[in-house]
Amino acid sequence: MLAETGCERAKRFEMLFDGYVGVPFAIRLWDGWRWSWQEDREPCCTVFFKTPAALAALMARPSEITMGEAYLNGEIDLEGDVFSVFELSEYLFHTPRARRKRIFEMLSFVAGELLKRWTVERPHSLNRDRQAISHHYDQPAEFYSPWLGNSWVYSCAYFEDGSDDLTTAQENKLSLICRKLRLEPGDRFMDIGCGWGSLVLHAATRFKTYAQGITISREQAEVARRRIETERLTQSCRVDLLDYRQVAQTFAPFDKIASVGMFEHVGVKNLPGYFDTVYRILKPGGVFLNHGIACAAHARSGWFATWLNSIPVLRRASNSLFIEKYVFPEGELATISEALRAAEAAGFEVRDVDNLREHYELTLRAWVRGLQANASEVRKLVSEATYRTWLLYLAGSAVEFRRGDLMVYQTLLSRSNKGRSGLPLTRRDWYQSSAGERRDLVA
Repeated sequence: MLAETGCERAKRFEMLFDGYVGVPFAIRLWDGWRWSWQEDREPCCTVFFKTPAALAALMARPSEITMGEAYLNGEIDLEGDVFSVFELSEYLFHTPRARRKRIFEMLSFVAGELLKRWTVERPHSLNRDRQAISHHYDQPAEFYSPWLGNSWVYSCAYFEDGSDDLTTAQENKLSLICRKLRLEPGDRFMDIGCGWGSLVLHAATRFKTYAQGITISREQAEVARRRIETERLTQSCRVDLLDYRQVAQTFAPFDKIASVGMFEHVGVKNLPGYFDTVYRILKPGGVFLNHGIACAAHARSGWFATWLNSIPVLRRASNSLFIEKYVFPEGELATISEALRAAEAAGFEVRDVDNLREHYELTLRAWVRGLQANASEVRKLVSEATYRTWLLYLAGSAVEFRRGDLMVYQTLLSRSNKGRSGLPLTRRDWYQSSAGERRDLVA
């Protein structure tokens, strides 16, 4: 495009976005030239191509990987509403030409995965899972605190109304989980994939349980232990660096178990083993709350998608290759029906399924605001590319939850004790106010 006139450039972009009906946007090039879709409207976002090479690459290979890598490398900047950019990219990357390029990317991904299988351990071995988790979670703790807020919770919050701030909404979520489990003083409670220990601390302080957390992130385990020691709660809660597959050999069964935001790392083919393991470490009459992201069923429909999903490595390739490469190596999303089938096959009775999809969009938008507001502080701790990766990942995820491509479910499962679930007839006590809960505990 170096030798093209302004009119020729404009015509090229008009052809590229012919049929687009989304939010207004603008394109700005390295030499100051600017083009707007719908000139009479203020653009929600502007994509700034800082080098000719970045634009040439996107024209030749229109895909999320091409655009994402150019953004990470600083060859593209996104100005204005970062969420709007994903409406633009959704159109751009789903043209027939872009879909053909995506098939090529998927085949390249599959070839790389097959090579890994010959040279390294198989996916979702204990060691591979530790490496994948470390890739995402073992950033410095100070990286997360500016945008996660005081709660130190990296999972979907629960907004009781529009006035809740992020800290309040995360407190709501922790309390809701504990109420769904009907935690009582003296219960032995386990949190599988406990993060920085917030649910463990909440269960121990608010519900007077003995709370045991496990994680395979070394950084998270160290932070959680420091928090427990600071709160002087070493007698009532603990966090160990341990994989869920090692729990049965380490601990006696628990009264109540939760897993929040860990389920996505298990792998679809490993779901039967995951639920079977949890079933075995839960006492008869106990309940298990599984909180995790699932893909929408429509994303898995059609003969082509069905074929892709039948082969694990192709199934992962059909998800976001950018996220697979830069954010969640070996992350794999199931549908809720796949998860429920595996849970029932393990012996669980399904007692409740709660979709918090809208809550996760609100959570992610709050995280993006926090990350952008604290950009200078965060950039002192991690590279510019890492900051941009997280910004792109969080904003893109918010859009996927808004569209309904992703869901987040809290599934309550019971291990029956000769037909007795140990649960009351109604859910009335789940939805008492958090303030009321605190008064009752103090009283």
